[in-house]
Amino acid sequence: MLDTAPAVRRAPGRTPSGRARQRRRPRFGPYLLIAPTVVVIAVLMFWPMIQIGIMSFQKVGNRQLRGEPAESVGTENFRTIFDDPFFWQTLRHTVLFAVVAVTLTLVVGTLVGLLLNKLGRRMSSFVAGGVMVAWATPPVTAAIIFTWLFGTTGGLVNWTLDLLPDVLVGGGWDDYNWFATPLSAYTVLTVCVVWQACPFVAVSVLAGLKSVPGELYEAARVDGSGPWRTFWQITYPILKPIFLVLIVMSIIWDFKVFTQLFVMAGMANRDSFNLSLYAYSEAFGSLNPKLGMGSAIALVLTLILLIVTAVYVRVMVRQGETR
Repeated sequence: MLDTAPAVRRAPGRTPSGRARQRRRPRFGPYLLIAPTVVVIAVLMFWPMIQIGIMSFQKVGNRQLRGEPAESVGTENFRTIFDDPFFWQTLRHTVLFAVVAVTLTLVVGTLVGLLLNKLGRRMSSFVAGGVMVAWATPPVTAAIIFTWLFGTTGGLVNWTLDLLPDVLVGGGWDDYNWFATPLSAYTVLTVCVVWQACPFVAVSVLAGLKSVPGELYEAARVDGSGPWRTFWQITYPILKPIFLVLIVMSIIWDFKVFTQLFVMAGMANRDSFNLSLYAYSEAFGSLNPKLGMGSAIALVLTLILLIVTAVYVRVMVRQGETR
């Protein structure tokens, strides 16, 4: 039998049903949950960044610290640092160190992650626990350890190199000062930073490898694919988002390395300064502090890192669109 009942139509001005109203009603619950975190971040990060941005356009010294109003100098601080050859030297040190440290961190961390994935459960847990000790070591402690290892008085590295034949490593290692020249100082700094940072990369790569289907590796072995080709054809494409995150985080960490270099090289060896140490020396490293100059250098460093982060976000958005 055909249904002859007329269809019920809602008038144009009629209010929607309760379910529709519930869908359209704004939900403030998630925003209330993240509000405390946003407030803490704003107080601890955004407000100091705003203050640094303001001081970078001012002349702030001892008089201003005693209560006198700061003098606005416009872009004079930025013109001063950009005209200073020492600024470009510290920027070159920062960029070169970041390139070397980030590359070695990713390579060593990836190799350790692949090794952990091949080990058994017990051995993998044991090695991962030992590796994470380096990640848990505070930067000050790590800097002191490596300063002792490469020190001129009782340093283990100098003692070991001095025992080797002179034909292999040369002589005179007993009293060699690793922190006298920028090249040797940054060599020690690179070893220290890579030692501390590679465990995080290793654990992240290991977590990503656990999500890769084993059937893909079995098919690759059947096709006769070697380890190198298997990594670039299977592992890397699947873990590419993880590698992008690790690259950006490593760049941010290595660009603003301060504690280790401060402990190892100190303030006396200006030839080994990077941007972070240069900003600190201008702001607090003398009897006549120049907080405006230090803020300008810190702002330049922050803008560089923001550009790197923006490029990363753009790459991630493009990858999401192409999938």
